[in-house]
Amino acid sequence: MDKKDRNRTAILHALSKMAEPSSAGHLVQYLAAAGHQLGERTVRLYLQRLDGEGLIEARGRRRAINERGLAELRAAQVLQRVGCLAAQIDKLTFDMTFDLQACRGLVVVNLTLLPPEQLISHAEHIAAVFARRCAMGNLLAVLEPGEVLGDQVIPAGMVGFCTVCSVTLNGVLLKHGIPSTSRFGGLLELRHGRPLRFVEIIHYESSTLDPLEVFIRSGMTDCSGVIRDGCGRIGAGFREIPENSRDLVVTLAERVSEIGLGGFLEIGWPEQPVLGFPVAPGRAGVVLAGGLNPVAIMEEHARRLNCQALAGLMEYERLVPYRQLPELIQGHAIHSRNMALTD
Repeated sequence: MDKKDRNRTAILHALSKMAEPSSAGHLVQYLAAAGHQLGERTVRLYLQRLDGEGLIEARGRRRAINERGLAELRAAQVLQRVGCLAAQIDKLTFDMTFDLQACRGLVVVNLTLLPPEQLISHAEHIAAVFARRCAMGNLLAVLEPGEVLGDQVIPAGMVGFCTVCSVTLNGVLLKHGIPSTSRFGGLLELRHGRPLRFVEIIHYESSTLDPLEVFIRSGMTDCSGVIRDGCGRIGAGFREIPENSRDLVVTLAERVSEIGLGGFLEIGWPEQPVLGFPVAPGRAGVVLAGGLNPVAIMEEHARRLNCQALAGLMEYERLVPYRQLPELIQGHAIHSRNMALTD
């Protein structure tokens, strides 16, 4: 991209990260922090052009990005994002600080933004996915408006529903000297509650989107069927580990399950196929449950949700068992009412 295109994309990106409509002055500060030195007058000119293109909307003297703007931003960034998903997995794996022995530190989580009443209405469906062991462990968190995860601020009138990402297990293995290779995310068919086969896959290296996000937004999951009779399709990930680490991985899988982070569905034998997929020489295959499956069940019963895999890092101590979700939602409702009364 030339300089003008880079500036245009940078402004759209900045607007996409703002929880509220922003002024030119506010955007200048954000852009400066990101390494883009643009004056306020220049930013205003870009905003006028973006407004004329129908990519942003005026909210008084402030501007907010709209759906067309978000689509344009995704298209403009596609070349920059090729291969970045695999790099993001590696980065978050390295940045994790979780200590399995002490049960404290940072783990990787996914984030879904939605109105609290929608979360309330689907609490039973979410609990059923966890109960079927189709999620990453049994822990979750709910963020209040104004809280921050990664570079996302929870907007007013929304809550942030957080589930543990399967990349957390990559980090646990790495902390114990076991490097893992993330090969692909897939749509896993279950029969009578047991993994049967992958029916669709997307390799991490060749995708700009998390595979599970793609399957969820395309309506390809069937968590409802899994809940009903154990037969359906869920999101899952495929990893490879060194073959001589298998026994230690089995031990670690039992330990993480005890503390609510379990997600191992299959641990293969050295150089043997797992659910029909071959593994490289000197490797063993591992299948992990997708952390976004509790979100998939909501998509199957409601409108499209704003979900983001690999959203950021969160303290393990902040996570609670899924059975406490009704209490978390009730606590949010009380907090919101108190804030309204204060205002």
